[in-house]
Amino acid sequence: MRTFMTVAAFALCFSAGMVYSVDASETKAKMEKAKGDIKGNVEEMKGETKAMKEELKGNDTKAEFERAKGKMKGIKERAKGKAKELKEKVTD
Repeated sequence: MRTFMTVAAFALCFSAGMVYSVDASETKAKMEKAKGDIKGNVEEMKGETKAMKEELKGNDTKAEFERAKGKMKGIKERAKGKAKELKEKVTD
């Protein structure tokens, strides 16, 4: 009976520890996704700013090029954030 209670207590502690571990990894995964989204938005804003500067100079072609570069960098940062999010979900 004593051995059974010891095993039961150990199993309870182990399962509770796993639940807290899952919560921590889920939180970190959400954090990585949010960081990726923020970095993506920043890169798009940088591209838009450069495009506006080029439009003021009268370089419409270069402005479109800078805008496209910003969008691509934004997509890349979001993808990196998503990859890190999935990595965190898988590791724990």
